[in-house]
Amino acid sequence: MNQTLTLNISEEVYLHLRRAAEQAGQLPEVLAAQWLSLFTRSTVDSDPLEKFIGAFRSGCPDWTDNHDKYIGQSQQDVHE
Repeated sequence: MNQTLTLNISEEVYLHLRRAAEQAGQLPEVLAAQWLSLFTRSTVDSDPLEKFIGAFRSGCPDWTDNHDKYIGQSQQDVHE
């Protein structure tokens, strides 16, 4: 289901949007909707740390199951 969204944007932003839309052969509102869709997918679907998953050996095979315990222990060690 589609939703309607009304935005108040500056004249400068609108001019840039309109120029980009003209170059793409689109209406400004269509291009803006496409940009919003791309932006939301890229921010929702991506984890900035995902590229590091599995990149390092921790030497602790149960880290994923007990990470709270290990973080708590390390904090306790710091404050002792």
